[in-house]
Amino acid sequence: MPTRQQEIAAVLKVVPPFADLAALQAEIDRRIGFIQERLRASGLKTLVLGISGGVDSLLAGRLAQLAVETLRAAGGDAASDYRFIAVRLPYKEQHDERDARAALDFIRADEVCVVNIEAGVRGLAAQLAHLHCLPAPRRDFVLGNLKARCRMAAQYAIANATGGLVIGTDHAAEAVMGFFTKFGDGACDLAPLSGLVKSQVRAMASHLGAPEALVHKTPTADLEELHPGKPDELAYGVSYAEIDAFLHGQPVSEAASARILAAFDASAHKRGLPLAP
Repeated sequence: MPTRQQEIAAVLKVVPPFADLAALQAEIDRRIGFIQERLRASGLKTLVLGISGGVDSLLAGRLAQLAVETLRAAGGDAASDYRFIAVRLPYKEQHDERDARAALDFIRADEVCVVNIEAGVRGLAAQLAHLHCLPAPRRDFVLGNLKARCRMAAQYAIANATGGLVIGTDHAAEAVMGFFTKFGDGACDLAPLSGLVKSQVRAMASHLGAPEALVHKTPTADLEELHPGKPDELAYGVSYAEIDAFLHGQPVSEAASARILAAFDASAHKRGLPLAP
């Protein structure tokens, strides 16, 4: 009978460890093909993705750019219309702006635009009386989720305006921990990194030639103003190495296993469709 560890890996469709570089390249090709297939099937021509400066959006962005470039090269009716729009979505001044610019330099998107969400977040927050009476840490957390949702609203507005699909960056290591904002960065039309663990995301980005400083950069959602640059692993209570090992069916400590299982169970509502009678 499958263990919970195996059941979770199956639910998240976790990709087994790459056997060699050929397997890694095959996975890159498969995901580029997936993006192309879904874009063609939609009848649309544009892909939209927010670029943060982290390795997840860096990889997803480069896959998207390669996908549209190949579609254009293949020719056909209106093939020249395929394009990828990379969107910078800072709140005020982003502390790792240099990393975001380096990511854009690597991705080489057809179009880059910048939408600063500060005014929108502040304007909406000012109208929400329920936020005003919250203790500072709780208010900061709620505002962090509001930022993520404003970013996704901006991406969908751009996609609507340009006839496009929104790409997400969720992968198995974040999905198992529920480390995304519901209807925020968890909302998208395509999730080309789905099923990958963090080490695989890094390996694929490195194989494509991404700067190693970005590939191995400490991951952070950077949504909380009281804890700027807070590492994902600090929020998790476990390391990405432990999460990856768990998802690949390898031994982990009892404490790590318990933390991962608890996070998976608590975040089930984020991974499911809305409840209905």
